[in-house]
Amino acid sequence: MKAIRVHEYGGPEVLKYEDVPVAEPKEGEARVRIEASGINYVDIYQRKGLYPAPVPFTIGQEASGTVDAVGPGVTEVRPGDRVAYTSAPGSYAEYAVVPAWRLVKVPGDIDMQKAAAVMLQGMTAHYLAHSTFPLNKGDIAVVHAAAGGVGLLLVQIAKRRGAHVIGTVSTGEKAKLAKQAGADDVIIYTQGDWEAEVRRITGGRGVHVVYDSVGIATFEKSLKCLQPRGYMVLYGQASGPVPPVDLQILNTRGALFLTRPSLVYYTATRAELLARANDLFGWISAGQLSVRIDSVFPLAQAGDAQRKLESRATMGKVLLTPR
Repeated sequence: MKAIRVHEYGGPEVLKYEDVPVAEPKEGEARVRIEASGINYVDIYQRKGLYPAPVPFTIGQEASGTVDAVGPGVTEVRPGDRVAYTSAPGSYAEYAVVPAWRLVKVPGDIDMQKAAAVMLQGMTAHYLAHSTFPLNKGDIAVVHAAAGGVGLLLVQIAKRRGAHVIGTVSTGEKAKLAKQAGADDVIIYTQGDWEAEVRRITGGRGVHVVYDSVGIATFEKSLKCLQPRGYMVLYGQASGPVPPVDLQILNTRGALFLTRPSLVYYTATRAELLARANDLFGWISAGQLSVRIDSVFPLAQAGDAQRKLESRATMGKVLLTPR
């Protein structure tokens, strides 16, 4: 089969389109014939060595497809099932062997590209709004990168929870998308001081929570936007990692909370995984959650796909298709 392999850390050029053997599933595993693979920032972090993995490895953590074979003891799925998954390595490929408990069956009315698009980013948006800082009616939230893959989903889910959403984006075109997703206020951060604008919108009170996937470029101002006892939720680092923080800052700015969550800890059991995924699929089926696909690349062009995501020019999900 064809796969994208990483033999050394570096830029998109280290992604190699290669022939590799098709693996057989072992006990508790299933093999998936992949139809669509998601491109995510975690892939870029791995490619760069920020999240190191032993080389060589097949990159990618999210996909949808059809179960092709199962190993001994598998009860969760069977050959022919339409499935999607995340948090299992090796999705930039034509086939992947995955722990069967991580596979979620995809309803027949949901397109497989959309299924791949919401596994990592959709469940991230779900846990952020439901678990990390469970939004309640009237809470005010800042969502950075509100027109990105997670951002567009998080805005919609936050509105379902009754929150007032302030989205930040880089362009007018992205501002329109964030507004269409339901954001109450949208700030184009390239056109002025977004921190001051958040203060103006909130009458100087600040917000209950900031959901920040950008990292170093937004971190300090995000802290300044919070109300006393507000939550700084740093779930990504698209602009670069945040340096070590003097925790006394959390005290002087109002007994703030700071957390750095990760999806794997919010889908640690099959019950929690299914609850989040089935919520998303249910909302999509009911027309209550819109999934935007920004672009689709062939597997051989994985480097170009990552370049596009890394440029922070995307508006929605970037996918790969093996065939």
